[in-house]
Amino acid sequence: MGSRRSIRHLTALLGVAALTSLAAVPLAGITAGSVASAATTPLTSKMTPADRENGKPLFRKTSSPSIGQTFSCQAPASATNQLPCYGPAQIRNAYDIPSRLTGAGQTIVIIDAFGDPTVSSDLALFDSTFGLPKANLNVIYPAGQPTFDPTNADEVDWAGEISLDVQWSHAVAPGATIDLVIAKSDEDADLLVAQQYAVSHNLGSVISQSFGEAETCMEPSILTAQHAAFVAAATNKISVFASAGDDGAALPACSGNGYIKSASTPATDPLVTSVGGTHLNASFSTGTYESESVWNDSGTAVDIGAGGGGFSTIYTKPAFQNSANTGSSFRGVPDVTYNADIFGGVLAACSECNGGTPAFFVFAGTSSGSPQWAAITALADQQAGHRLGDLNPALYTIGASGIAGAAFHDVTKGNNSWDVSGVTGYSAHRGWDPASGLGSPNAAILIGLLALP
Repeated sequence: MGSRRSIRHLTALLGVAALTSLAAVPLAGITAGSVASAATTPLTSKMTPADRENGKPLFRKTSSPSIGQTFSCQAPASATNQLPCYGPAQIRNAYDIPSRLTGAGQTIVIIDAFGDPTVSSDLALFDSTFGLPKANLNVIYPAGQPTFDPTNADEVDWAGEISLDVQWSHAVAPGATIDLVIAKSDEDADLLVAQQYAVSHNLGSVISQSFGEAETCMEPSILTAQHAAFVAAATNKISVFASAGDDGAALPACSGNGYIKSASTPATDPLVTSVGGTHLNASFSTGTYESESVWNDSGTAVDIGAGGGGFSTIYTKPAFQNSANTGSSFRGVPDVTYNADIFGGVLAACSECNGGTPAFFVFAGTSSGSPQWAAITALADQQAGHRLGDLNPALYTIGASGIAGAAFHDVTKGNNSWDVSGVTGYSAHRGWDPASGLGSPNAAILIGLLALP
């Protein structure tokens, strides 16, 4: 069986000791952190982390910020001397996430692999640092709790994914319950068990999945079973999200050698809302929105990826894309997009990413967008007073309406031709495109439209 990789990038420059803030580090001194590569043989080997720049983690310790203060990478001058970053207040302001809604009464289901022994303490550190209320977190092991190996780079990589997913879904919907469902490994078959468990036990109103692989790398029987789980989710009015990937229009080849032009599963399933990536231009201190372009780090000092997007070779174009996706007869992704660039990544606490010592990192990748879109949907469910279920038809209806410009930030600049892959991608333009989807959310307006009777 194959295994799916966690879709997230972690910047190694910003790890710090417990309750400390982030140091200002010159851009030239930054190395990329652990990112995932492809399997060595198709459908049989794990997708293991690999540092694309062969760098080692670089940590800088400074004093702790008080609640309400900002980390040094959020200072206005940070864009010129290090990787700038955002905290919860800035992202909430940039995407106009309404504070009157908290997700109370809703449950966000997050599917990940291997587990994270410090997930609860890291979440508590994140909450206390940013003044967020205590989270209601449940950790569920459908196939039994695996033994976490802190010397296994793959498992540590997934621990970082868990930190990002849990903390940022909570940052957007602080009143929602979080059910973290842990697969015993990142093998396709094991992740399928977690997916099936989450759906069959009807754990929550929305599911987030920050992992994926090229469609052709998944065994057909597992792909069929995965789709069946999403059919059951739609029947139960469960909204499902997945990250579109971090390699632009490419994904690692099934052989592990190089890249192929491909869209990512589970993001390509028509019953899944696929989340791409942008570079967000907003105030690093206030979060005031300015603009967005397609995330693409090609040629930069920290060239870790670009927003995933393209066309399925398995699923034909669903009806909801008939008017938006006019250039292909196949399912196009992403459906929507969100902040993902490392140049403006998000802060999260991850002890296992720092050898077991509590630390803050800047995270990037489309992994950041899936749990946050799931949390926005939990807010919409709260406002509606019921589950909204499969969102794609409603999202595309809004996208084709006269109010689309108010509900979405239409991303019209940039492309996802990532230089490392050597694969030509797609350019953004007005309306839906396979680089930025329908756009990023103006959450207050979009929630109101989704929640209409």
